[in-house]
Amino acid sequence: METLTYYRTVGRRKEAIARIALALGKGSIVVNGRDLDAYFTRETDRIIIRQPLRATNTVTKYDVTANVKGGGLPGQAGAIRHALSRALMQAEPELKDILRKSGFLTRDPRMKERKKSGQKGARKRFQWTKR
Repeated sequence: METLTYYRTVGRRKEAIARIALALGKGSIVVNGRDLDAYFTRETDRIIIRQPLRATNTVTKYDVTANVKGGGLPGQAGAIRHALSRALMQAEPELKDILRKSGFLTRDPRMKERKKSGQKGARKRFQWTKR
């Protein structure tokens, strides 16, 4: 009996966390039990997710199963891209240079700035009146 090898990784972006299972297959991408095109309605989000596969010419080589939670759709797309890049590097270590140069392995550190007390938001202040 043939054992199926999975490469499992985690990717993060903003508040989104994506858990990926990468296996040899025909190129299907499933996100939270739904097809990629059904889950992400924006074309830019779908392009972002497929970037590591296109850069490494492995679009039809692997099946991707993603479980993502938190954040908005663009953040989730970035988290999936990050996890997918890490999984590809696990599956084929020789792809590391391509993925690193494209910037897919770097965790995007930008987060939402917290609201400060005595202010309306993170930076915005309440209106000041002289009299």
